[in-house]
Amino acid sequence: MVEPVNSSLGKMLLEEISPVVMVLCTPLVEDTFLRNGLSFVETLKPFCNFSNIDVPVRTSSDQLYRLKKFTLRLFYASDIKQPNVEVAKQRLERVITQAGEKDFQDLKSDPPQITDILSNPESEIAPSWFRYYNKELIRTLSFSDHEAFDHPVACLLVVSSKDEEPIKKFVDLFNSNRLPTDGTMDPNILKHYLLVHDNQDATTERTSKVLSEMRSQFGNNECNLLCTNSSKEGNVEHQANPWASFKSSVSADKLGCALTGDDIVEQIKDLMQEFASRHIIPYMEQKVRELNQQISATRKGLKNQFKNFLWRKGKDDNPDATKGSMYAFLNSCSFYDYLDIFISSTDFASTFEDYNIDKAWKHYAGVQEMRGLAYFISDQPKKDSECMENAFSTYMKLGKSGFQNATRCGLWWAEMLKARDQHKEAASVYFRICGEEPLHAAVMLEQASYCFMLTKPAMLHKYGFHLVLSGDHYKNCNQVNHAIRTYKSAISVYKSTTWSHIKDHLYFHIGQWYAIVGMHDVAVRNMLKVLDCGYQSKATQEIFLRDFFDIVKKTGMKHEVVGLQLPILNMSSLQVIYEDHRTYASQASALVEESIWQSLEDDIIPSLNSGKSNWLELQSKLLPKKYKESNVCVAGESVKLDLEFRNPLLISTSITSVSLICELTANSDDLKLVDNEPSGSSLSPEISTEHNQVTTSGFSSFTLSEVDFTLGGGEKKLVRLTVTPSEEGILKIVGVRWELSGSIVGVHYFQSVSVKAKTARGRRKNKLTPTDALKFLVIKSLPRLEGSIDHLPEKLYAGDLRYLVLELRNKSESPTKNLKMKISHPRFVSPGNHEEELTTEFPDCLKKGDEHNIVQRESNRTSSVFAFPKDVSLQGDRSLRWPLWLRAAIPGTISLYFTIYYEMENVSSMKYRTLRMHYNLQVLPSLQTSFKVTPSPSRLQEFLVRMDIVNRAKSDCFQIHQLSTVGCRWGISLLQPVDTILPSKFLLAGQALSCFFMIKDCRKSGTEDEETTSLPPSQTDVKLYTQDDDEKLFDIVSSPLASFHESERSCQGPSVQVSPNTVDFILISRLAKSSSPSAVPDLPKILSHHSCHNSIRSSSPISWSLDGPQTIHHDFSTSLCEIKLKMVIRNTSDGISSVTINTNDFLPDAAATTSSSGNQSGWRYVPTITEEMKLTSDVMGSRLGKPPSSMESSPPFIWSGLSSTKIQIQPLSTTEIPLQISVFSPGIYDLSSYELNWELSEHESATSSGTCQGYPYYLTVLQSE
Repeated sequence: MVEPVNSSLGKMLLEEISPVVMVLCTPLVEDTFLRNGLSFVETLKPFCNFSNIDVPVRTSSDQLYRLKKFTLRLFYASDIKQPNVEVAKQRLERVITQAGEKDFQDLKSDPPQITDILSNPESEIAPSWFRYYNKELIRTLSFSDHEAFDHPVACLLVVSSKDEEPIKKFVDLFNSNRLPTDGTMDPNILKHYLLVHDNQDATTERTSKVLSEMRSQFGNNECNLLCTNSSKEGNVEHQANPWASFKSSVSADKLGCALTGDDIVEQIKDLMQEFASRHIIPYMEQKVRELNQQISATRKGLKNQFKNFLWRKGKDDNPDATKGSMYAFLNSCSFYDYLDIFISSTDFASTFEDYNIDKAWKHYAGVQEMRGLAYFISDQPKKDSECMENAFSTYMKLGKSGFQNATRCGLWWAEMLKARDQHKEAASVYFRICGEEPLHAAVMLEQASYCFMLTKPAMLHKYGFHLVLSGDHYKNCNQVNHAIRTYKSAISVYKSTTWSHIKDHLYFHIGQWYAIVGMHDVAVRNMLKVLDCGYQSKATQEIFLRDFFDIVKKTGMKHEVVGLQLPILNMSSLQVIYEDHRTYASQASALVEESIWQSLEDDIIPSLNSGKSNWLELQSKLLPKKYKESNVCVAGESVKLDLEFRNPLLISTSITSVSLICELTANSDDLKLVDNEPSGSSLSPEISTEHNQVTTSGFSSFTLSEVDFTLGGGEKKLVRLTVTPSEEGILKIVGVRWELSGSIVGVHYFQSVSVKAKTARGRRKNKLTPTDALKFLVIKSLPRLEGSIDHLPEKLYAGDLRYLVLELRNKSESPTKNLKMKISHPRFVSPGNHEEELTTEFPDCLKKGDEHNIVQRESNRTSSVFAFPKDVSLQGDRSLRWPLWLRAAIPGTISLYFTIYYEMENVSSMKYRTLRMHYNLQVLPSLQTSFKVTPSPSRLQEFLVRMDIVNRAKSDCFQIHQLSTVGCRWGISLLQPVDTILPSKFLLAGQALSCFFMIKDCRKSGTEDEETTSLPPSQTDVKLYTQDDDEKLFDIVSSPLASFHESERSCQGPSVQVSPNTVDFILISRLAKSSSPSAVPDLPKILSHHSCHNSIRSSSPISWSLDGPQTIHHDFSTSLCEIKLKMVIRNTSDGISSVTINTNDFLPDAAATTSSSGNQSGWRYVPTITEEMKLTSDVMGSRLGKPPSSMESSPPFIWSGLSSTKIQIQPLSTTEIPLQISVFSPGIYDLSSYELNWELSEHESATSSGTCQGYPYYLTVLQSE
């Protein structure tokens, strides 16, 4: 903290509370000094400040000290009066206006950074014109009637030697009414007489004579001579002109042009120093001592105190208590005492008590104010703040008449607090003296804001808030420059915060105010900051946009703005799609991950198969080493860029002429492009020559697309922009431009965004910088295939079979060759064998019948790559139409990927290209089928099939058309009429159905080998509908049903080889006709459902049958009856089976039968029983130990062959065992009294052995007649 005397307030007090000298001069004196461009007072003013005067002074208490600093103030007598309020107000306003005009050029600069402000010295933080304004504000109270420090202490009477009768002139000046009058000021002031001699036109003799008369008339010590204008030419130039800082309106070269160095040093300077040291200071020292003695004599003693109290005027008798000799005396006392700090406190205490008793509040406040200043100079902080608070409060109680004095008191008080680093308290004082006048309040609020800045720590938000308040007051007083300055300073506080509404308020009003002062370009730049104001209300957004476009219109030009925030560009959505050797049929194809395409193209691209990593064969010869990793595009083919535009506002905005900003160097010498990108936010007229042009020619070598669209409130839109180069070179995408509502051009550069290039190399490469990702090597034009699939549905049912056509076109005159195609899902798509289209309408072409209608049978394809015929070549306008078969194999969302490889003829730069196609299918559930196959217990070649069907569709109904077995081995037949299977003719949504069929293995059985007999095609299909008996069945052995079935076999099972223990089924269905709309827009014509690898095995690895007669007539009177039987056993496993046959001469009991029945499955063959025989129909019951009633009285039978036989059966083989029984009496016999024990030597299942009980076999033996 600095000493009070050396503080800014101390310096101000030295200047403002200093002795005043009244000047009375004749007109000829003024004329003499006007030759120098100065008045008399202006000439002397620079020499009234004595920084090293060194005059001894004795205080009233006889203490001696030396006065080192002293200042005089000179005023003409005509100026010693209270300033006019309106004039003073205008002068203050002029001070503020001039300060704003001086800082006008600084308004174009960017707002200061808060860190820079805090790093500045304290003296440089606040504007320098504040000090000058505060001085002028204090001077508005000069020469007030209730205080004496502006009252003159001396009068300087000046007469020219050229005046007629100079002595009379002195007398006239002395007797004029301009001298102080008794009552308010002290008329008994020091008088000094000065004679001015002009060396240019006055004579020395006359001057000496007049000076002698003056000294004889007024006294020798009271008269002085000043010789001036010693330069005859009047062209003296002063290197350090002392008047430059006092009068800036005149050129410094003309000030004092007739005054020589001797005039200044020996005349003027010596005159003023002598006048101060020999006259003013001694006079004031004597005056202080006299006043102190009068006060002591007046107030000391009991008698004087009573007299002073009783003779004082009444409380309400004298409303004007400021007049009279008593108050003039007290005012003078207060002023002179201030100059003597040692006695000031005592005398001030005496005077303010008198004013308090008399209720002379303005005088009371003035004395308190002087006490506070005295305490401040003597460094007594507690007392000075208390006095200033009392003075300020008293002034404010006086109302409007005391506000100016309160303002001055507040300014001094604030300076006291700032001198002691109490900036926060000083800010509150500035706030208290704001008042109702807006311009005055603006200055005070701004000074308060800087106090908050200077606090430790800095109170930044209060600093910014008071700046905003100050700026609003400035604007209300038409001080726009100051309003802009304060708002710009406030921006430095809120710029890094999230207080968006405050920032919008600041930028918006700054933009408006810049437009008022004519700086429209800066206005637009600030208004741009509020365009991204989606958090504001719709009405506020409309105001922002309206004023913004109005300001832009006033500029008279279309500006180009870098970083325009409307609309907002989502740089994370930026995607660049270009084609090199990889081309795309659609946008969806280009957005597929590169790894998916690479995995699909591994078997189709020769370079990948041969390990070659660089597809551009001559790349190392065409390009320098640094461009070997460059992105490559083809001349005449578009480079596409997808970018999302978002409207942050609630109101619609029109975006037009959206296009890319590109550069293309067509000369190989220009490959070394300058990578420096335009950066930062700039605002300039739309004059752009460096972009969207070729640097080597005057015409454009590429074509840009332009897009116009409207964004609704909060709407997002992904926009595709393209650039099509027309010649070879280096293409560089620099940025994007657009027009906002046709008023302003927005520009955004891509120098610092990460780009998603959708054709990144499959091999590992060095990571490209964002700039390199938007740079392309343009090679010469190449053939390019365009492909599409006609009538491909987006939604279909599972099993839906469609006929499609792949159409390929090559618009180039260069032919293509060696076309190949690979499909990601062969289960869904199968290409045809010929280019020609069907001659019969689909699906009739798939039915059995005329050979012309049957699609040619599918040839076996050992490779997953489909090769087009060698003679297929595309060139010019010729197109290729190739048939495709589509089958929706499984429900779900399916992504189909097609890659078509082709080579170019007569092209040296690129060997091949690929066409990539991508489609999404939504497959809905339809019919879900399952099959259960059970072997026949009595017939080895027959099996019972149970088919379960569930309609999984939500609304549609299906009609079952046919069921077919795959291959020539299995015949199929119905077990029940078609009408009883599905009486309603179609399967409703959610309905389930179960039906049974008989299939028969049509191979010939033998003991060792089996031969397969081909069945007619009609025996492998079953018609499941009755609507049209003449309608033909579908041919499942021809393409495409056969090829799709092979795909299903590979997908549903681990092996595609035909297993002898499995059977495959194909169910053909159709969508039933209905009046209600279907779930799929394009109705299917045929649906095929494939069920593969259905096992025909039972739970036991062996199956057998007992063959023999069912009824025999024999004459038992002659002999017993011997009957021969045959047991056929088949090993259905893949290992060697050892089987032992054990026969019993008695029926098994119920418990044994029950336990053995666990190994039995399927249905049982029951022989036909004649009506004459009364037998029970419960065949299964007979197996549980309940024989027919006739058996209870029948004599037993015996197995007359071997009781135990063991044989070995090879895998999947059949053998026959002869058996024989002996019957002793007629009857019905159950020949199930045997069991088969089996054991697998190379088993696959968990069970290695087991026992099977014999099947019921009923034999009827009758007595022959």
